[in-house]
Amino acid sequence: MSGCCLRLKELMNTLTPKEQQVAAFIIDFPDEVISMSIEELAAACGTSTSSVVRLCKSADYSGYKDLCRALSTDIAMNQLDTVPYNDVRPGDSIESIIHRACMSNIKSIENTKTLLNIDDLSHAVEAIVSAGRVDFYGVGTSGIVALDAQNKFMRINKITMSSPDPHSQILSAASLKKGDVAVLISYTGDTKDILETADVVKQTEATMVSITRYSKNPLSERADIRLYSSSSEPLIRSGAMGSRIGQLTVVDILYTSVVSHEYNSVKRYLDKTRLVSTKKHIGMDAF
Repeated sequence: MSGCCLRLKELMNTLTPKEQQVAAFIIDFPDEVISMSIEELAAACGTSTSSVVRLCKSADYSGYKDLCRALSTDIAMNQLDTVPYNDVRPGDSIESIIHRACMSNIKSIENTKTLLNIDDLSHAVEAIVSAGRVDFYGVGTSGIVALDAQNKFMRINKITMSSPDPHSQILSAASLKKGDVAVLISYTGDTKDILETADVVKQTEATMVSITRYSKNPLSERADIRLYSSSSEPLIRSGAMGSRIGQLTVVDILYTSVVSHEYNSVKRYLDKTRLVSTKKHIGMDAF
């Protein structure tokens, strides 16, 4: 995982006021920060060195030097995300809306890629590969993503369940057992319904995987394996558009990784489900 500035932006609303001051300074002046000592940064922000240390810990860095190394990598790889997102405005032309909507979705995917941790992804894939059953839970738009995940994993003969109904979710979760996997999807990670499902999953000893935004949130804190997606949801596009794209990207990565890992054993199911699906299409001879 890289993307130091992206991490700090995602965390901003969950940081203390002092940590926010330091994070904002790092985001605004990354080139200067990499040449500053921790004391100089604290002085420039009007805070203490302990506030800087706490920020580093909040962003999952081992210390200030570790943060500076990540920041240097961002600068070298041009990952600072210095171009602000322009939201769709009332009265915009169709051409402008096409450009801005597509660029926002592309940015969600790029940022999600930056936030994903290879080790965590590998652990999630290993857990799913060895699981007898894999359930996907989400509500609202995240519930649609969960249904998409269920559809994908059914194609490779995985026993999998998903339901957008919170009551059905807790009933399904209660029947999980050790060795099963539950993937819980929520961008904010603090939706009451999904947290209730998470609490039921915890009682079953099944492995819990969370897909949330990169932040301190109740769902990721409950999870055994934490995966993150990114999004920008301003004004007109506040209908969970970017977050859905990020979540779908993580699901696609998980599914593709499992298929790649188990290709020899799942190929026959892929072929079979592809054939069955083809029969649902109207053939040319019908015209």
